[in-house]
Amino acid sequence: MKKLTRESLLSLEQYALERESFRARVMAHKKARRVAVGPHATLYFEDALTMQYQVQEMLRIERIFEPEQIQDELDAYNPLVPDGTNLKATFMIEFPDVAERRAALERLVGIERALWMQVGTLERVIPVANEDLQRETDRKTSAVHFVRFELTGTMVSAFKSGESIHIGIDHPAYRHESLLPESSHAALAADLEERSEETDL
Repeated sequence: MKKLTRESLLSLEQYALERESFRARVMAHKKARRVAVGPHATLYFEDALTMQYQVQEMLRIERIFEPEQIQDELDAYNPLVPDGTNLKATFMIEFPDVAERRAALERLVGIERALWMQVGTLERVIPVANEDLQRETDRKTSAVHFVRFELTGTMVSAFKSGESIHIGIDHPAYRHESLLPESSHAALAADLEERSEETDL
């Protein structure tokens, strides 16, 4: 999947004119990319369109129009655009009540390392988490993590051919598993590019 460039973006003026329709398109696009794992954990799978929306909103809010500053925003968000061999997501721990959320984050230290994805009957994939910075302490985890599921060529082929996809969490304080819905399966398969098995070696 191509990364975002300055040429990918709308100008501030053009975005102001198109923002309502663009936002509606992104929100509809995001629906199939949201995957709940149990009642309090959700993966929001990112791609070029979801990241363009984040960048456009940041440029709008901050009134950024200098090329160097625009490039800084692109450099911050492009790492969340999948590369064809992986799926990238924002992983969120969600509790509406503040006190309940605080207590849960203390119980759920290490939850991002307990997350997994399985393509058919192939080996489970544990994602690489929080490559940008450390998001937990010994006492509590963060409510937001950024994760990357790196898939082998065999997994990509199986994924795109329609094999069932399970996503789960095996944490002592939170054990849940979800079957990827058909709409989400199709959306995420589009992020992946098949390649020769030699690249797995």
